[in-house]
Amino acid sequence: MKNQTKLLSGLAAAMIALVAGPALAEPLFWSTQAKPVEESQKMRADVLSKFSGGVDYQASDEGPWRTRIEAELKAGKGTITVLGGLHGELSGLENNLVDLSAIDHVSIGDGLMQLGKLGTSEQKYIPWMQATYLMAADKKALQYLPQGADLNSLTYDQLIAWAKATAEATGGPKFGFPAGPKGLKHRFFQGFLLPSYTHSMVSNFRSAEAETAWNKFKELWQYTNPASTNYSFMQEPLLTGEVLIAFDHVARLADAFNKRPDDFVAFPAPAGPKGRAFMSVIAGVAIPKTAPDMDQAKALVSYMLKPETQVATLRATNFFPVVKTDLPADLPPSVKVSGPAITAMTEAKDALPTLLPMGLGDKGGQFNQVYVDTFERIILAGQDVKQVLNDQAEVLRSLMKDTKAPCWAPDAASDGPCPVN
Repeated sequence: MKNQTKLLSGLAAAMIALVAGPALAEPLFWSTQAKPVEESQKMRADVLSKFSGGVDYQASDEGPWRTRIEAELKAGKGTITVLGGLHGELSGLENNLVDLSAIDHVSIGDGLMQLGKLGTSEQKYIPWMQATYLMAADKKALQYLPQGADLNSLTYDQLIAWAKATAEATGGPKFGFPAGPKGLKHRFFQGFLLPSYTHSMVSNFRSAEAETAWNKFKELWQYTNPASTNYSFMQEPLLTGEVLIAFDHVARLADAFNKRPDDFVAFPAPAGPKGRAFMSVIAGVAIPKTAPDMDQAKALVSYMLKPETQVATLRATNFFPVVKTDLPADLPPSVKVSGPAITAMTEAKDALPTLLPMGLGDKGGQFNQVYVDTFERIILAGQDVKQVLNDQAEVLRSLMKDTKAPCWAPDAASDGPCPVN
């Protein structure tokens, strides 16, 4: 009798399932971001749990991530609803991504949206989250700002004038730069200074405009604390008062903001003749043409852009929002200090986003060394700017040919290796 009851229960359940039809699967969000177990769990529990029907968030290294999506594209059908990845990871898939132009993105800066077109006329991905580098200053230095200067829209000339005035008023150079062995100095030259004068990271490396940029940095170096050649993290000399104005990655300024949030301000990088260049670590969301449910996929992309979702993503990943939003009071002080500065920089009218180097394989360190060597020869050794740029341009050209790496923003797209003019 007991076995008969179990059998009838099983048959009833099967009949209900047949009538109701197959259960709808959660949309698969296939991502290269938030890979650590703790971050992935936060993405599922804190970021995506409020999406209607739930989301199956799966994070992977780039290799398996690309292998799976390419297999689905080749098969002409798939299970991936939404892709999440860095700009460089999504690049190359543009012919197989849905146009997202119709999705509301009004609160995302035009510069970031342009990156998401991946060189096409369509919106191939929509920016999802970002990290970057910023300027920081002790509030005691604000009194030395040039008359009429706006902290959120400084030029390099104004930064130099500010550093000079601060040095004269305080009895010594107080600009700080991460020029130490483990400092991220190369990112400043690659993504900020040179593009601001040349609209290029690679092609115009030895142009007349590049000479101007390096000569401007020579001016700034006069008012830079000599101990900068030992600095790797600028938060420490800011806290000790060795420097009053500094540049660094947001994560390397965080301690200063967290320990003394009322004493420091964050602000955008300066602008040059070609714009306010800044290096972004941009992650985007895209929909493959093989997504099983386009309406569901677009709804999920829209959900990721909601201000509340963006804040939840910040908590889960420490990547900042790409949309305009007020940050809640219970976030760490470093987030509250950095957030508005990042927004001001990315949404500036003269914003010029630049990207991390791409396509270099295991030669990324050699690429960075070109900029480090250029800095050391021009700034530290005082060698002739034009001669150094000519020499280093040949090293750079050889590297680009060896790796066959095509150009990335802000350089114009190239067929084959990015040219060094």
